Amino acid sequence: MNIVIIGYRCSGKTAVREILAPELGMDFLDTDALIEEKACCSIEALVSLKGWDHFRKIEKGLVQDLSTGDNLVIATGGGVVMDEGNVKNLKKNSWIVWLKGRPEVLKERMERDQRSGKGRPSLTGSDPLEEIEHVLSIRNHLYGQAGNFMVDTSDISVPEAAALIITNLPKKSFRK
Repeated sequence: MNIVIIGYRCSGKTAVREILAPELGMDFLDTDALIEEKACCSIEALVSLKGWDHFRKIEKGLVQDLSTGDNLVIATGGGVVMDEGNVKNLKKNSWIVWLKGRPEVLKERMERDQRSGKGRPSLTGSDPLEEIEHVLSIRNHLYGQAGNFMVDTSDISVPEAAALIITNLPKKSFRK
C-alpha cells in the first residue's frame, strides 16, 4: 500500500513526503522530480518547449507505473487529479492525502520559491493570486473526490502536517 500526497503547488507535498517516508520506513518519490529526470530539464523548460499536454502525457505514464508499486510515499504534481485515469490508478493501491492551503498562503510560498530559484510555470498567464483562485475553483472538488484525508497546511508546520497524517493512517501496515 502507498500513501499518495495530492494538492496545489506549494501546499507542502514534497516537504511532508520527506518526513513521512522515513518516519514510516517507506520509500519516497516525487512525480515532478521524476519527470524532470526523464526529460533532462526542469518542468518550466519542458512546458516552455513542449507544452502542458506533453507534460501531462509523461505524468500519466509515470502515475500508471507508480500505481503498481508498494510501500511508497508519493508526492504528485498539482494537476495529477485533472486526469480521471490518474486518480483511478492511484486509488488502486494507495491512501490519498490532500494537502490544502488558502490561496494567499500558497501565493506567498510560491513567491518564496521563485526567490530561491525554484521556477514554476504559470498555468494561466494571469496574476498569481487570480491564477491560484481560478485553478482551485476547478480543482478543489477533484482533490476532494480523490482524497481519503485532507490536511489544511495554511497555519501549521510541515512536521505538524506529517504528524496529523500519521495519526490518521487507516491501517497499522503503514506504521514501522
